[in-house]
Amino acid sequence: RRPADTEIDWKAYMQEVEGFANGTLDYTQLKGDTGPLVYPAGFVYIFLGLYHATGRGSDIRLAQYLFAGLYLLNLLLVFRIYCRTNKVPPYVFFFMCCASYRIHSIFVLRLFNDPVAMAILFLAINLFLEERWSWGCLLFSLAVSVKMNILLFAPGLLFLLLQRFGLLGCIPKLCICALLQVVLGLPFLLVNPMGYLTRSFDLGRQFQFKWTVNWRFLPEEIFQNRVFHAALLLAHLAGLGLFALHRWHSSKENILTLLKDPAKRKPTSPRLTVNNILWQVSCVCPLNASAWIVFILFSSNFLGVCCSRSLHYQFYVWYFHTLPYLLWCTPTTKLAHMPKVLLLGVIELCWNTYPSTVCSSLSLHICHGLILLQLWYGTAPTPVSHTPPPSKKPTAMSKKAQ
Repeated sequence: RRPADTEIDWKAYMQEVEGFANGTLDYTQLKGDTGPLVYPAGFVYIFLGLYHATGRGSDIRLAQYLFAGLYLLNLLLVFRIYCRTNKVPPYVFFFMCCASYRIHSIFVLRLFNDPVAMAILFLAINLFLEERWSWGCLLFSLAVSVKMNILLFAPGLLFLLLQRFGLLGCIPKLCICALLQVVLGLPFLLVNPMGYLTRSFDLGRQFQFKWTVNWRFLPEEIFQNRVFHAALLLAHLAGLGLFALHRWHSSKENILTLLKDPAKRKPTSPRLTVNNILWQVSCVCPLNASAWIVFILFSSNFLGVCCSRSLHYQFYVWYFHTLPYLLWCTPTTKLAHMPKVLLLGVIELCWNTYPSTVCSSLSLHICHGLILLQLWYGTAPTPVSHTPPPSKKPTAMSKKAQ
């Protein structure tokens, strides 16, 4: 281990939660050497546990072992998702496990909170694939409470909830997400509600140009310009709208039919069940039911990453484990495998270039653009019969899906 590298953020985290351990409930008073605490309450509770487990943060070696275990657990959860989708060739998992120095550094050397949030998120996705939507929403909200980047998956999750339950049916799931945020933040909300909300959910926070990985080719004055930030937000919303209308929505009906109760929709728009979704997605691309859910969630997150105001080096973990799926979820010929592996390599090279350069940031955007083009054209609807296959018996909503 290299303590000089490790201790920068780890010490700041420990300083931030130490104030809470000493009884400080005013969120504006929780701070460390790198500045004020800017994460929601779930971060405080989890890292408070690490604070006590590591002797008030002094035993960094133990913390590294704990994060190594988290790394292995994260891989297990990701592999389980990929096994359910059955889209990615096995050799790609070598690159996911062994070929990323940056990811190993983020988990085991730097001890960032981003891996903690992503591991909880992948656990939530596993629950979604098991149709345990309520538990999945609870874990999704917990991941948001560790770091807000998880909200990039939220548009895709909202679409899935509407498709599965309709507007009235998805309200209880959204309430689960909201209620957990209130419960976790309650001690701080009772003391200084505005201080907690403005610090932990600050969407307008400025980033330092020296740490940016994706916008190094721009002048710093443009990078910090609010108009540029607004343009990126509009591009993000436009991308989500296009994918929701033309790639996620597989029915020929108006997308507003998602607001209806699934039982009251026309037969041409079956409820999102394991049998019916196989028919629905065959109109779009050859994905099984699990792969379709993963496609919506991963593409939602990827659109957000592409339009981010700034990507710092630890943010690589936001989408690293989703890249193989995004590259291989579309039909792939034998000759197309090598360019996809090459894309993974170039992206890895961009993230390992420190400090970032004009060339590395431009290359990263080019790779992102190529992946977006593949997702768009590789999942284009094809003319097929829209009569769903007859099922042997009616599919009832499972109890665990409730």
